Amino acid sequence: MVDFDVVSLPETDHVAEGDTAPDFTRPLVNGEYWEDRALADVVDGPTLLLFHPMDGAFQGTYLYNTVDDHGWSDDVDALGVSISTPYAHKRLLAERADGVRIFSDPSAAVIEEYGLAHEIDGMTGITESRPAVFLLDSDRTVEHAWVASEHPEFPDAEAIDDAVADLVD
Repeated sequence: MVDFDVVSLPETDHVAEGDTAPDFTRPLVNGEYWEDRALADVVDGPTLLLFHPMDGAFQGTYLYNTVDDHGWSDDVDALGVSISTPYAHKRLLAERADGVRIFSDPSAAVIEEYGLAHEIDGMTGITESRPAVFLLDSDRTVEHAWVASEHPEFPDAEAIDDAVADLVD
């Protein structure tokens, strides 16, 4: 068994329900290729925007396993965001997250704009995203928001199920 401490994360002024999700352009990776895309051009219906630490971190693995287990990408467009490279995203997508595409944000500028950035203990100069889930409508209005307040912490999948059902029905 892995032994680790649960750590409280500092308060953050993150994107919240009722806000318009900030637009950005980054490489968007699917299972075959990537290309620069703007969030505003990709969101054309209900969209689940999933922020996670770098690929390979157990929080990202758990998040995408949850996406698969709950079939969210069958009901809404599911888009991830992390600091990992497009190459790392392609490897992740080959293993899990069926139907998901992931934005690559190595500079963490998008993550910072969303109020989700935090430095990784023991990795000076490396900023990654705290886990977060935003359900957007077709105008990028945030209908549901969950942001981790401690590490590790995982979203309430049933609450996301309910929010997705409310938005698509």
